[in-house]
This record gives sequence, C-alpha cells and structure tokens, in this order.
Amino acid sequence: MQSTPVNPQIEESWKAILKDEFRKDYFIKLKEFLVEEKKNQIVFPSGSLIFSAFNFTPFHKVKVVLLGQDPYHGPGQAHGLCFSVPNGVSKPPSLINIFKEIHTDLGLPIPRGGNLEKWAKQGVLLLNATLTVRAHQAGSHQKRGWEQFTDAAITAISNERKGVVFLLWGAYAQAKVSLIDRSKHHILTSPHPSPLSVTRGFYGCKHFSKTNELLRLQGEAEIDWSIE
Repeated sequence: MQSTPVNPQIEESWKAILKDEFRKDYFIKLKEFLVEEKKNQIVFPSGSLIFSAFNFTPFHKVKVVLLGQDPYHGPGQAHGLCFSVPNGVSKPPSLINIFKEIHTDLGLPIPRGGNLEKWAKQGVLLLNATLTVRAHQAGSHQKRGWEQFTDAAITAISNERKGVVFLLWGAYAQAKVSLIDRSKHHILTSPHPSPLSVTRGFYGCKHFSKTNELLRLQGEAEIDWSIE
C-alpha cells in the first residue's frame, strides 16, 4: 500500500516549490519518526514552529540565506529560526558573538534580546539543516531526512533565484557550497561564531556590511540588521 504524502503547514510558495519532497519516502519516514519520537521524548521546536524559517521568508522574498546546523536543544530556545531565540530567552554564546560583530561592523548597539524575526521578515532565510532536535541532545535528529529536505530548499533557491547572498559560517555550512551556483549567487564564508572558533576569523569578517553592499549593487533594499 502506498504511503500518504505529508501535508505540512508551510508557506504556500514553499509548499509549491517543495511539493515533490513531501511525497518522497524519506519525508514520509521522517514524519513517522517524529510521531514516534514525540511519544517518549521532548522535541524542539514545537510542531507549529518547525517551518518558521519558511513561513517568515517566502521563496520569492529570499535575499539572504544564513545556514545553521541544529535547533537549540534547551527549553524555550528553539523557535524555527537558526541562531535566534524568542523574546525573553537568554542569548546563546554564538548569537552574542554575532551581535558583537554587527556592532563592530555597523556600529549598531548590542540588543537586549535575541529574536531574529525582523531579519526573516526582510528576506533573510534563517535555515537550520536539521529542523528538529531531542531535548538536551544536540544532533539527535541528524541523518533522519531533514538534511535532504533542506538541501532541496537550498538547491531550489540556487536554481530558481538570482543574486542571493549565502552566509556560510563554519565547516558544516560550507559543505553546502556544492549546492549553490556561484555564477548566479554570492557566497560569503567565515569560521563559525561559536566561542571555539569566533576568533579565527568570524570577528572582522564584516559579512553584514558586505551583504548590504552586494544587495545595494543589485538594486535591492539593504537589510536592517538591528532587531530592536
């Protein structure tokens, strides 16, 4: 008997672009895995927030892609946007370092909160490679199918759009470079902003001003990197 395609709650332009993925065996198995996982484990983010990156940033509005690896695995942290935390939640170390670089690069004050929804609404796709995680277990939902799905999203942007700025921080994100058509898009790379690697070249990378310069040269509106 053929499995029923999954029908996720995802923004309509993305649903159209990725419709074939929802019919594939890997995605159906991924949904089955998540259903079973939630019977005995706490999973972050909550179901309604899993596709937040897509829901805040429709396909035709993507101007920048920022790639993360895994959702935060602490209570209340993950809400579907990479590096971001909801209002009222303490900023994780990598996000603090991102704001320090923005302050150095653009002179913007370091914000009190860490909610990056404002970026997403301007066209910054805040995409983790894996969209769910078991509580307190980093990487626990890797290699379950999410990477195939998010690779398909990156490939669709590369194929169907033009002039998108890809921010690839760290080796994991940079491994995705093979999915991106360099003749059509811009790729900025640096070490990851985590405390382990931030001083190896993330500080001083000036990716925020460089992104805006690339957008400006294309006649696109710049990103307002402030969040408050």
